[in-house]
Amino acid sequence: MPQSIKKNAEDRMEKAIGSLKRELGTLRAGRATPALLDRIQVEYYGSLTPVNQLANINTPDSRTLMIQPWDKSSVAAIEKAIMKSDLGLTPSNDGSSIRIVIPALTEERRSELVKMTRKFGEEAKVAIRNIRRDANDEVKKLEKTGISEDESRRHQEDIQKFTDKHIAEVDKVLAAKEKEIMEV
Repeated sequence: MPQSIKKNAEDRMEKAIGSLKRELGTLRAGRATPALLDRIQVEYYGSLTPVNQLANINTPDSRTLMIQPWDKSSVAAIEKAIMKSDLGLTPSNDGSSIRIVIPALTEERRSELVKMTRKFGEEAKVAIRNIRRDANDEVKKLEKTGISEDESRRHQEDIQKFTDKHIAEVDKVLAAKEKEIMEV
């Protein structure tokens, strides 16, 4: 039973790191990638829809995103959603597709992106710590019903080792993304 608790906690911690990596993928680091548009929601027929469900997104070169909507009537809505986003990008509309040229990052924008990166990292660390708390609570409940205090303490130490390992992984991911953002 405690093994399943530890396995579940470790799986949830892995998912928290995966979520962090997806979030960081949406931050631009000076080159075009379709993942930049993952967080953008478009008002389409009365509901919010992710832009990648409304169009093909391509990168013809390292500094350009090309969005080709399947429904030509959604071009204006997609353009409006990109303008309202916090990405700081200006789309150009040719009537049937949208082209976004990714400008070089300024030093000020780089520091803003690093702050956002750290915020995402702190949220991931909080999620991992919450998972640790939940797993420790489950082990403590088992202590009341059938396992010894020593065994409970051993399991909690194992959970802490998982937590430390995953927090270090978050720090490593953050350092790599910060380096990518700050390189000119």
